[in-house]
Amino acid sequence: MKREYAAGINPVAALLERAPERLIQLWIRPGGPRAEALGRQASTLGVPVHAANTRTLDKFADGERHQGIVAEFRAAEPLSEADLEQRIAGAGDAALVLILDQVQDPHNLGACLRSAAAAGACAVVVPRDRSAGLTPAARRTAAGAAEIVPLIEVANLARALERLQTAGVWCVGLAGATGESLYRTDLTGPLALVLGGEEKGLRQLTRKRCDTVATIPMPGGTESLNVSVAAGIALFEAVRQRSA
Repeated sequence: MKREYAAGINPVAALLERAPERLIQLWIRPGGPRAEALGRQASTLGVPVHAANTRTLDKFADGERHQGIVAEFRAAEPLSEADLEQRIAGAGDAALVLILDQVQDPHNLGACLRSAAAAGACAVVVPRDRSAGLTPAARRTAAGAAEIVPLIEVANLARALERLQTAGVWCVGLAGATGESLYRTDLTGPLALVLGGEEKGLRQLTRKRCDTVATIPMPGGTESLNVSVAAGIALFEAVRQRSA
């Protein structure tokens, strides 16, 4: 099983809380109260804890800010489209999925995961190619959300959308100045929000596969939003409509 690294207080705390059986070992820089508390918690679970200097932690964290703590852990078994369909079926009318079409910045992926977890999404879906993965940078930005909402990679995004629609999920694409206002779009019921990558937005084939396309009104004149900001707005507009 693949081994990975998580750097920072929140990512390591999330692993300790939700998947301690996957932890292999921790490295901690002495003198940090929060990191040392996590080290004591790990020790009680039988996880080896080592003292390390900043240089060692920087190496494991791959340049990410680590707050004096890095964990080595076994990656979770990858989920498939079948797992996605099971999660949607289990969520029923409350099913909410975030789909990211070739988002390549790990910080954007991490921020999207964090918003998706906060909104109660049952999964974040990305295509296997030309997409960011769960790097230390993505996990650090997600602040523990990577252990809450699963990231599911699919071989063919258009086909995955088609399978979601067959399962009764309404797929709403987010685009620039075209489409109906997001705030006038029905986001209740089983829903997938589909956002494009940083440079070109939704690919044409992905857009055609969506049931409808919506836009976020921007009266200030800005042409576009960062994908993680747009994802947060769309997710919590869905939350608002569902709780109204």
